[in-house]
Amino acid sequence: MTPFPGKPYDVVVVGAGVVGSAIARELARFPLRTALVDAAADVGEGTSKANTAILHTGFDAVPGSLEARLVREGQRRLAAYAAEAGIPVEPVGALLVAWDEEQLAALPGLARKAEANGYREARIIGPDELYAREPRLGPGALGALDVPGESVICPWTTTLAYATQAVRAGVDLHLNCRVQDIRPGHELVTSRGVLRTRYLVNAAGLYADELDRRLGYRDFTVTPRRGQLIVFDTFARELVRHILLPVPTALGKGVLIAPTVHGKVLLGPTAEDLGDKAATGSTAEGLAFLREKGRRILPALLEEEVTAVYAGLRAATAEDDYRIVCHPERRYVTVGGIRSTGLTASMAIAAHVVELLADAGLERGPARELPAVRMPNVGEAFSRPYTDAELIAADRAYGEIVCHCERVTRGEIRDALASTIPPASPAGLRRRTRAGGGRCQGYYCGAAVRALFEGAR
Repeated sequence: MTPFPGKPYDVVVVGAGVVGSAIARELARFPLRTALVDAAADVGEGTSKANTAILHTGFDAVPGSLEARLVREGQRRLAAYAAEAGIPVEPVGALLVAWDEEQLAALPGLARKAEANGYREARIIGPDELYAREPRLGPGALGALDVPGESVICPWTTTLAYATQAVRAGVDLHLNCRVQDIRPGHELVTSRGVLRTRYLVNAAGLYADELDRRLGYRDFTVTPRRGQLIVFDTFARELVRHILLPVPTALGKGVLIAPTVHGKVLLGPTAEDLGDKAATGSTAEGLAFLREKGRRILPALLEEEVTAVYAGLRAATAEDDYRIVCHPERRYVTVGGIRSTGLTASMAIAAHVVELLADAGLERGPARELPAVRMPNVGEAFSRPYTDAELIAADRAYGEIVCHCERVTRGEIRDALASTIPPASPAGLRRRTRAGGGRCQGYYCGAAVRALFEGAR
């Protein structure tokens, strides 16, 4: 556990989700004393670990909004970074399916919105082409908007790559460190002691409004919006070729079906506004709703085995845009209202926030190259250790499969446990390696994985 320093940091970022970790990584490019703080025991433990894992084009964002600009810029940045850092991405494309005349009539407007957002590759296709491209689609679809630039990505590896690169570049990571109060002069009273900083960035996700209020601002309120999802097993993967999107509503993008980089299929999410920021449990009603929607979109999917169900909470606000605001007089930046597109926009959000800090007086100094990172691959479409004969010949641990459902080897588990940011729990180990994330959910490998985890502590 990193000790607290005696003198103030230049910048403290509160919240080690995908956005906070991206901001810490961007700050690490400069000779600054930076800390990344989170109440949880691992990075990416909140909203970032439970999203729909889509790398968006931003085709359907509100034209002219900050979100539209940052998603468009962030998509380019993250796609390039993912290739460099080994983050799994699959460019499968998306089809926005119209199931009735009203939805069909909405497609030209969505195509115009895409063009207004700088995305000119979207086009409307008829039912013949739609069913030729998605032959298992349910009956009755009238057409679709084809968005070929949409991709699926691993959200867990993305957050971990940002945080790993930041830590290797000198950022202090303080986990299990809940901010309980903020005294004048940016003294952060935490569950581990007092931290002092010259500049403060609030990337606290669901709790960003509460941190804002501690500094006297009441500009927005976060309403947790629960999204429940069902994950179908690898045998379902051949049923779907694209991300299948509904025509969006005021509550969000609606229920979709998407392949994942881990070789499975997602169905969801729901969109339930709640009052409890910790209500991440699934409900019978929510799962029944998803199955009803899924049966119309891809009937054969409902005959496949379910690997897991989970729920995440999105940081919804009353606004149709991100709430990124700098308060120069307080040397403070709020990064609030970052919804499901935050994964895609994360690197652009980070660059924007660092510019705001500079405008508020932060002297960054000269930019420098960050240490390169290459993350272990957890994507099914890319080479994995159990298939690599040369790797296994050099180190037999990569040929010893521990989790047979997900083909995870002892070598991968060993590496994760000895990494720059090791997992704090078997769940964290699962996000790093996929161990225990298959159809048996750890029934067969759980004891062995737990033993390896406990042996490294």
